[in-house]
Amino acid sequence: MYEPTQLRTFLAVAQTLSFTQAARRLGLRQSTVSQHVRRLEEATGRRLFTRDTHRVELTEDGEAMLGFARTILRAHERAAAFFTGTRLRGRLRFGASEDFVLTRLPEILEAFRRDHPEVELELTVELSGTLHQQLEAGRLDLVLAKRRPGDTHGELVWQSTLTWIGAPSLRLDPDRPVPLIVFPPPGITRARALEVLEEDGRPWRIACTSGSLSGLIAAARAGLGVMPHTRGLIPPGLVPVPAKAGLPELGGVDFVLLHGRRRAAAQDAADALAAAILAGGDRLHRPPVSRR
Repeated sequence: MYEPTQLRTFLAVAQTLSFTQAARRLGLRQSTVSQHVRRLEEATGRRLFTRDTHRVELTEDGEAMLGFARTILRAHERAAAFFTGTRLRGRLRFGASEDFVLTRLPEILEAFRRDHPEVELELTVELSGTLHQQLEAGRLDLVLAKRRPGDTHGELVWQSTLTWIGAPSLRLDPDRPVPLIVFPPPGITRARALEVLEEDGRPWRIACTSGSLSGLIAAARAGLGVMPHTRGLIPPGLVPVPAKAGLPELGGVDFVLLHGRRRAAAQDAADALAAAILAGGDRLHRPPVSRR
């Protein structure tokens, strides 16, 4: 009833909230993307997106279709692998940004391991800047990380904005340097925070540095200062800093997949994991499901 090609196109639009970005990701014309979505809407008899010249949003039926689309595509891929007799093997070195520690990325990795039990998956969790360096050095096969402002390489998974966050009770003194809670170099959010503060002429000081997201969150909850963070991944107990604090805008951020040097033993596995992440990319800015 539902064509896999149309479902993949639907997921790409749902994750990027852009027909243009979805077309770029899939290597299709924008008119083809629109046609796929239209045919899927005709098949369901429901509108899956509301769209105008400025933005695209999922409808309630579109939100429901997300889960169905992932389930159908996963079943389709498992059946294809079974009947073609292809089983992925080898060692796959995957790097993920610290930003995804508290998201549902583990669920995507768990499903991948279940579908491909003969792949030896090695996970590295690090700062985005460090992951870029390790990828360039040939120590990783696939990376899911933030992209530096102005960069265009990598396959877009999700777009968001950066924002300042802190404890609900935090109050900034406009006459004193901004207390910062940041990752160490080469953290991309750290670099962006220092850049916008310097451009704004706002003095700052480092109140806490940690390579661990948990450590930064603990410092922020304790009220030590403000933390630049992805708006869609704000941890519980922390809130955006009010605009009246006068902090400069941090701008947008892209999360992308980047492939390393193509090792024959890892190429197919890297492609399969990349496809799984792209298919479930909308879950990366949602908290994990409690299993209590």
